[in-house]
Amino acid sequence: MHSVSGHEGRRTPPQANPPTPCIRLFCEPLTVDRGTGFGSDYREIDAPALALGFDYGGVRVGCSDPLDGVFRSGPRGTTWVKRDRRAEAQAQYVVESLGAVEVSCLSDHAVAPGSAADYLVKPGADVHALCSFSAYAIPQLRGLGWRVEIDADYPYQIIAADAPWYADVATDEKSDWFNFELGVEVGGQRINLLQALLDLIDRSADLDQLDRVAQRAGRCVALPTGDGRFLPLPPERLQGLVRVLLELYRGDEQPANLQLSALDAGALAHLDDLLGDEIRWCGDAGAELRARGRSLGDAPSAPAADPPAGLRATLRGYQEAGLAWLQHLREHDAGGVLADDMGLGKTLQTIAFILSEKQRGADLPALVVAPTSLIGNWQRELSRFAPALVVESMHGSRRHSRWRRLAKADVVITTYGLLYRDRERFEAQRFHLLVLDEAQAVKNPKSRAHRAIKQIDARYRVALTGTPVENSLGELWSLFDIVMPALLGSAQSFRQSFQIPIEKLSSQPRLDALRERVAPFILRRMKEDVAPELPPKTELVCPVSLGDSQRELYESIRLAAHADVRCAIRQKGMRGSTIAILDALMKLRQVCCDPRLVSVPSARGVIASAKCERFFELIESQRAERRRTLVFSQFTSMLALLAEGLKHREVPYLALTGASPHRQRLVDEFERGRAEVFLISLKAGGTGLNLTSADTVVHYDPWWNPAAQAQATDRAYRIGQTKPVFVHNLIVAGSVEERMLSLQRRKKHLADTILGRAGRNGSFDENELEALFAPLSEGS
Repeated sequence: MHSVSGHEGRRTPPQANPPTPCIRLFCEPLTVDRGTGFGSDYREIDAPALALGFDYGGVRVGCSDPLDGVFRSGPRGTTWVKRDRRAEAQAQYVVESLGAVEVSCLSDHAVAPGSAADYLVKPGADVHALCSFSAYAIPQLRGLGWRVEIDADYPYQIIAADAPWYADVATDEKSDWFNFELGVEVGGQRINLLQALLDLIDRSADLDQLDRVAQRAGRCVALPTGDGRFLPLPPERLQGLVRVLLELYRGDEQPANLQLSALDAGALAHLDDLLGDEIRWCGDAGAELRARGRSLGDAPSAPAADPPAGLRATLRGYQEAGLAWLQHLREHDAGGVLADDMGLGKTLQTIAFILSEKQRGADLPALVVAPTSLIGNWQRELSRFAPALVVESMHGSRRHSRWRRLAKADVVITTYGLLYRDRERFEAQRFHLLVLDEAQAVKNPKSRAHRAIKQIDARYRVALTGTPVENSLGELWSLFDIVMPALLGSAQSFRQSFQIPIEKLSSQPRLDALRERVAPFILRRMKEDVAPELPPKTELVCPVSLGDSQRELYESIRLAAHADVRCAIRQKGMRGSTIAILDALMKLRQVCCDPRLVSVPSARGVIASAKCERFFELIESQRAERRRTLVFSQFTSMLALLAEGLKHREVPYLALTGASPHRQRLVDEFERGRAEVFLISLKAGGTGLNLTSADTVVHYDPWWNPAAQAQATDRAYRIGQTKPVFVHNLIVAGSVEERMLSLQRRKKHLADTILGRAGRNGSFDENELEALFAPLSEGS
């Protein structure tokens, strides 16, 4: 090609025709300045480059060529074609808008003399951005009529985004597990992408960031064929695959094809929903597992049959649905956690289930394990609601004489402690059903009770608890380690895959994956959702300001305790300083309650207790309104001081602590109206009590665990309550007590999220510890 200058007098006049843009993608050797500031410091790289040219009727000219026009030969001779600079500039703008940068603009990149590269493709970008250019920019340019050439050795080539997917689920002949493979079919060849997808997850330390990247631009997965090809993943496809694989992948192994159990059926159903007609399932096992997953996920909302004959109770609608859910799990050979809110009748639903199983032909007894304080309650409820069942209580010193009758019983009741003590006998007996009441009692997997329960031979297992997650996700793992041992994997893999990402890193994708995994096996209903007939409950925070002497005592103990805690953390770290931290916080809480609880010399001269004075004022106002009050405290010594004050004021009261020998007798006396105030230790009276004659609850001192306080409140606010309930939380303003309330809310968010309610969780760390030991707020 030649310049038109110097060719005056040609017979064909100049023409202006819009050119066809042409690009070529290739790999270009570059010299890059490292920019270290130490003289000449360069490195050689191979970078993705782009050459841009324009076709004028079969004659091509480069974008950087200075010619004003080209000569084009045709039937009528040679034609001079003037270049359309405006159209070429527009094409250059399009290329640059897609992420290409002109080589002449890069001061730290140098190409070899005579290089064909006009642009570098997204210099400095990662493999996903470069593949994204191939996947999304190139089709757009071709759609505009551009000509695109890609050199065979260009390293970021992609296959069609609409390549059909396949999934292969095959039975492992050596075990009860299934081998799972996932990939795409290209040219009739199956390409397994499972390892590449899992690697993508593993390389993303922050899965929330992966989710955001997916929303913005999508990612590409390298095909394991070794030829440098990639599969582009649209944002919604990547997000969906990540969610499904997080349900399946526990992070403790890196196989090319995962091993699944029947418990993973729900995730396969989700994968089927995600890909729909785009996926081909191979093997009969996949169809069976997907059907199981859909069935498990579609729990019945109403019973398949009427409540069992012989049940002397009328089940409410939600209780009938609870019975249907238990039957639904049994049909799928699954265990579960009935996690209804306190006071909604978990015991009655379980009794109805035991009775229905007996009438269905269960040939073995059901074993109910409960805290010692609830043995009498189970005996009374079984006698009341299902008198036809033969019940044996393996409790007390005379239980040994009843072992010979155990095989003929319909229900066997024992305690967590006795189950361990008599473990050899219990392990020798098979059971149809194992029921764990107040199952949070076995939240420690290293406890003797947990280990003993794991050895019980039972066809089905059900845990009853209103607080499946109290302090950490490890408690949830402990429950499922008993009722569904394979569901959440080993303790170590659960910690790495779920607990640390959720509690320490606040990973929403991991939280969603855990919720999806356990959802079919947890049933949680709240009072406000299923019992609208309950009267309103009003939660009140009652701040109390300390007097001068009590305030000075608080500050002096706070300074000393904070110094001790800092020293312990420096020497042992946070985890090794737990005892020191709790001891220090307990001293501050005791100062807030009453200086008489604190065993330090400086406390002896402090007589006034602002909270104690506020408490007795509250009791007098409640008595004037003829209200009956439950009072909860963590400290039995505090209850003793309150009892002394009530006695001095001639207020009728009863007291229940762990040392009280006749628990039910005290409850019956309060319900008959013998006392106006019932003092209860939180540990002894947080469960198993029905005190609906009370309409006021006072929490004298807050505790870390909001579920424990909710359980205590629900001694009064439960089915059978007809009066509005008022809950008073006494706290010292600006103190450790007020700051504990924010921690309570965070722990509640975690539990609510796992149980299907909105929210996210953070973690307890050194910054929060510093906040707890902060000085009293001004004006408190």
